[in-house]
Amino acid sequence: MALRKFTQWPLSGLSLLRHLPYPQAMENQVLHIIGGGMAGAEAAWQAANMGIRVIIHEMRPKVGTFAHKTGDLGEMVCSNSFRSNDHEQNAVGLLHWEMSQADSLIIKTAYAHRLPAGGALAVDRDPFAQSVTSALKDHPNITVDGGEIKTLPTDGNWIIATGPLTSSSLGDAIAQETGAEALAFFDAIAPIIYFDSIDMGKAWMQSRYDKGDTEAERTAYLNCPMDKAQYEAFIKALLEAKKTEFHHDETAEYFEACLPIEIMAERGAETLRFGPMKPVGLTNPHSSEKPYAVVQLRRDNALGTLYNIVGFQTKMKYGPQADILRMIPGLEKARFARLGGIHRNTFINSPTLLDAQMRLKSKPNLRFAGQITGVEGYVESAAMGLLAGRMAAAELKGKELATVPQDTAMGALIHHITGEADAKTFQPMNVNFGLFRPIEGLESGRRGRKDRYKAYTDRAKAAWTDWLQKTPLDG
Repeated sequence: MALRKFTQWPLSGLSLLRHLPYPQAMENQVLHIIGGGMAGAEAAWQAANMGIRVIIHEMRPKVGTFAHKTGDLGEMVCSNSFRSNDHEQNAVGLLHWEMSQADSLIIKTAYAHRLPAGGALAVDRDPFAQSVTSALKDHPNITVDGGEIKTLPTDGNWIIATGPLTSSSLGDAIAQETGAEALAFFDAIAPIIYFDSIDMGKAWMQSRYDKGDTEAERTAYLNCPMDKAQYEAFIKALLEAKKTEFHHDETAEYFEACLPIEIMAERGAETLRFGPMKPVGLTNPHSSEKPYAVVQLRRDNALGTLYNIVGFQTKMKYGPQADILRMIPGLEKARFARLGGIHRNTFINSPTLLDAQMRLKSKPNLRFAGQITGVEGYVESAAMGLLAGRMAAAELKGKELATVPQDTAMGALIHHITGEADAKTFQPMNVNFGLFRPIEGLESGRRGRKDRYKAYTDRAKAAWTDWLQKTPLDG
């Protein structure tokens, strides 16, 4: 198969999708997918392109969640960023590359609605979800069916891609079938601010270290500086603020890469200064005094009217949250399009429950994909949807895909959830080079990191290219 160049897709590219010559689906080859988020959308796209008839069962908008705002497929809830786009030095950027080579709907749509964000791939979230929805609904092999699936299907071929906000009824059914309680952690949402309420006499535009190829990318972030006294007062207010409390029967196992700012502050007064509020790589044009700490905001839509506060997931209650965020220089009169919040995410103990083809061992006609399997992040969720969709489609055609090479980003992730992870300590995981097998002969110390990461990505690209050539879309 011809591999795709890793580049930004033109804005008009999505309009061509409905005209591509997709294989006509056979009526007896039907794949049901529960959930139309990142994983479900990608799984449907991949399977449909292999000539499988797909039915997406999405309960929204008939049955809503506290976090979702629309009934669109592929809606982005927590952030508008797919994180780093560096496919030579960053594992998530490598995952972008691998998905693009596999004709990923999520990645190509992200490029079509890309916003300036330095080295990150951030998107205008509403047009993004609308385009994903249109592409899937316009596909001749895909049907979208509304309504909630409350029980585990007993027959047929299914992918469960309900994500972190799986409905309580289906969650109970999964727990009953597996004989074990679903694991859980709490995920927090960052606030979004209207740009015209920000004081640009105190804030300034600059990406850290001026990253980005264009002026728009280098100024995709907005920065609010703090001196030492302001920072210390801010930390004190964070620690004293009223926060969302958990119910007595809930356990708060936070995902380390998405900690509420109050939890980080509790770990030490300087924690935030070495985390999301680090002042390095930035120059304040309003003052010659070096900032003690900096709060960064990232553009959240193409119009530039909305900015989200980077790394500021929070469980503070709304009243004190707004007051404390207005302590940040430049945000004294901030108006909020959305305040931060916290919600319970669920995931299964995949190393115990799933086989190497992502099938439930006790019910092999059911596959799981996305965050519910214990991967974390939009990209990782879509990636597992991509694999689940291809695996399910191949099986319906009487075949089985070859094992995904462990040396790829895809392979490292699926190996984590179905392979060697310790079931007793299993936790959600972003893709990272720590999941990759070491390369013999490369220096393991910090000095060799750049060369080591490049070697990882070179090895992964070769392995992924070879795997794709051996597993064409036509079966």
